[in-house]
Amino acid sequence: MASYSRKALRETGEWDTKERYPWFLRLFGVLSIIGGIDFLIDFGIGLYQFIMRDEIAEVTREYTATTIAIAVIALVLAVVLALMLFVLGVRLLRGLRKRAARLANVMIAVAVIILVCEFMIWGLSIRLLPTGIGIIILIAVPSYSDPTLAEERELQRKLRKMETRTEAEEGTLGRDTTGKGYIKLNFFNLFWIFVIACVAGLIVEVIWHMVVVDPGVYQDRAGLLYGPFSPIYGVGAVLMTIALNRFHDKNPLVIFLVAALIGGAFEFFVSWFMQTAFGIVAWDYSGTFLNIGGRTNFMFMCMWGLLGLVWVKFATPLLLKIVNLIPWNWRYAVTTVCAALMLVNCVLTLSALDCWYQREAGTMDYEHASAITRFCNEHYGNEFMVNRFQSMTINPDSASRAN
Repeated sequence: MASYSRKALRETGEWDTKERYPWFLRLFGVLSIIGGIDFLIDFGIGLYQFIMRDEIAEVTREYTATTIAIAVIALVLAVVLALMLFVLGVRLLRGLRKRAARLANVMIAVAVIILVCEFMIWGLSIRLLPTGIGIIILIAVPSYSDPTLAEERELQRKLRKMETRTEAEEGTLGRDTTGKGYIKLNFFNLFWIFVIACVAGLIVEVIWHMVVVDPGVYQDRAGLLYGPFSPIYGVGAVLMTIALNRFHDKNPLVIFLVAALIGGAFEFFVSWFMQTAFGIVAWDYSGTFLNIGGRTNFMFMCMWGLLGLVWVKFATPLLLKIVNLIPWNWRYAVTTVCAALMLVNCVLTLSALDCWYQREAGTMDYEHASAITRFCNEHYGNEFMVNRFQSMTINPDSASRAN
């Protein structure tokens, strides 16, 4: 039975022989098991000591309920991640490479949520480094745990290049040929969806503010330090695309309702994150019809639904035509450079917002500040931040920072 199981797994690519199995993956598997067990033991000891010392009352006095809740979520997810790490190690040692790769992708998502929670508690701190390194390592695991060998990878790369050239000549580049969705949900497509939606969303929001909110008055609604980008629309478009890709040929009412729900939930989360992490309020719908905590409301959920419908039915096909204007043999190089620049822009923006918070809260340690903090303090002072992010107001007292 065991041999049949291994044979079946080998035929489906789930299992590979140790002779063909990279030694560093087996070593990483051992380290994953040890690391998972070590974290669980340390967590158990720490939790026992915390309970025995009866420090609950002290913690509740020192920190807000929101901060405690975020910390609890991060700890629970850390335990889950440790259990996953143990399972990942077992799968790697057994040669279940595809299953290990799938689990690593789930672990990346969990680790990112933990990183967001830690950021809301500590801001840009050295405490984020272990989680960040862990995410980088986990990103590499699916690539190396894929069951194809180096020769097969090279062959597949050449085949993909030929297919890309053919699709570019036929004008179908980026389309999902499996029929499961309209477009391929790869990094290239999703990145350009993010970029184009960032720009288009900002234009729509600026026009809406000038025409409806404050007629005739221009307000800079940008969400990043550099460029005409509003990342809430970029991320929202990516989420819409992933969620609605399979519904591109379905009933428009279904698309509208799903888009309204996703958009409203996302808008609520972004508003909550900005306030709890930085004490920043970028919009407030309090007093409007069916608003939820002032973070989203019925009208804007309907607008998200309409945007999702327009995006899936009309914008996505147009987007593919625009993106395909990039020469097929340049597309990956251009995307890599633009993605690197966008990443730097996002990191600098988060750092500048974090410094803005610390200056307003009076917690900035100028003497021991890191290089990036000193750079942000020098180039992105309070006056610059107010002028750049004109729709934002900051109140450190409403943040969830532990420091």
